[in-house]
Amino acid sequence: QVQLVESGGGLVQAGGSLRLSCAASGTIFRFAAMGWYRQAPGKQRELVADITSGGSTNYADSVKGRFTISRDNAKNTMYLQMNSLKPEDTAVYYCHAGWKIMTSSDAWGQGTQVTVSS
Repeated sequence: QVQLVESGGGLVQAGGSLRLSCAASGTIFRFAAMGWYRQAPGKQRELVADITSGGSTNYADSVKGRFTISRDNAKNTMYLQMNSLKPEDTAVYYCHAGWKIMTSSDAWGQGTQVTVSS
């Protein structure tokens, strides 16, 4: 069983920065595709960015050039550096892991609140 724990959320003014972390338990981290999702009130959960086990990255158009996803396999941790934050980035941010060992499995973190004030 993989457990994901997010941290680093908070309240920041528009134009500011935050760095989210997602710490994973277990031994599958290096094999897992990881991602950050977010869900704003009244909206569906959406992909923010993801990173493969090999380090290839993908970003939502709305965050390209402002957010950077990375991972440290030695620390079983994924990061999301968020710069030039906008009020529309306000949401609960979730960490996700997906992996396949015999069968496909995935896990979600509990979420961390990011609030950007104007």
